[in-house]
Amino acid sequence: MIRSELIQTLAEENPDLGLPEVERIVDLFFKEIVDRLSSGGRVELRGFGAFTTRARDARTGRNPRTGEQVPVSAKRVPYFKPGKEMRERLNGKAGSSSPRP
Repeated sequence: MIRSELIQTLAEENPDLGLPEVERIVDLFFKEIVDRLSSGGRVELRGFGAFTTRARDARTGRNPRTGEQVPVSAKRVPYFKPGKEMRERLNGKAGSSSPRP
């Protein structure tokens, strides 16, 4: 699903909201996630998963065309860890809430 499909689906499921309103809501949602991650925070959506960042060390990479070595600086990258409910649904265990033996 792409952003425009998400907006269209939300607009169809919420006929009392106009398309521009739904688009603003989606934009605000993503902006808040990015803002929180950029400030070093974490975003957790219960039943869905958690967004965090991870540090990547500086390294030497290679240009795929020339094979030339190029320096790659250290950086922070986004990371998503799916929640338990999502993992269970993806693995065909929907509705399974039985305790582990």
